[in-house]
Amino acid sequence: MATPSEWLQGARPKTLPAAVSPVLAGTAVAAYAGEAVWWKALLCLLVALALQVGVNYANDYSDGIRGTDDERVGPLRLTGSRLAAPGAVKRAAFLALGVAGVAGLALAATTAWWLLAVGLLCIVAAWFYTGGTRPYGYAGLGEVMVFVFFGLVAVVGTTYVQTESWEWPALYAAVGIGALACAILVANNLRDIPTDTVAGKRTLAVRLGDGRTRALFALLVLAAAAAVVAVASVTTWVALVGLGFLAVAAPSVRAVSGGASGPALIPVLQSTGKAELAWAVLVAVPLLVA
Repeated sequence: MATPSEWLQGARPKTLPAAVSPVLAGTAVAAYAGEAVWWKALLCLLVALALQVGVNYANDYSDGIRGTDDERVGPLRLTGSRLAAPGAVKRAAFLALGVAGVAGLALAATTAWWLLAVGLLCIVAAWFYTGGTRPYGYAGLGEVMVFVFFGLVAVVGTTYVQTESWEWPALYAAVGIGALACAILVANNLRDIPTDTVAGKRTLAVRLGDGRTRALFALLVLAAAAAVVAVASVTTWVALVGLGFLAVAAPSVRAVSGGASGPALIPVLQSTGKAELAWAVLVAVPLLVA
């Protein structure tokens, strides 16, 4: 049986900046618009964290039972390593997704009931990334869905439940956050090209190949930088301090551009997650104090 420490590793806490960052960015935009509602922001954070953990456990379960993780290079997977029964990992995924659903229900009840449909789509997307008979993560659509749900939906949704209005800075912030969230997945899938190819997992990295995947990673970081400028152009130019995230992202870009592969790409995931969090913090602070 897996120990509590191994269950914690299975939840992949190093991926949680990808859940915190969109909520921070979206709340900062709401605050700039003069409509921040902090208890709703906390509920959004709970939804995002629970969804991230749910996705991680769901991927652990689905990849594990398919045998995709039998020869794994990256962090611990409970199912693939036989440390936990597949059913137990599946229940952990459902529990986390259930927590996200309950918190999302509270947000919908106090904002707009149509948000229930958005929440349901988030949960379905979380499960079918690697779950079901035709997982979209195996068809090269993982990055698209990460951009949509951990970028656009997460940031714009966080802003909307607080302001109940459309805010253009939220869209620009969503692009920046979404681009870096995609970069994390791109680095992950770049590392796994050899094993995913053998397992028949046709990720975007497998489809593009090694060289073009590395170029895509750099392009996503540049897109995140452009998004900082876009946010600053419609809020306050002080938000340009957000470009400081490039200093955090630089080691990742150097590693990927320099040909790092296999285990050498594992630190890239963590440093790219830190760059995403740095983007959110450095853009959020000027908006919060403006």
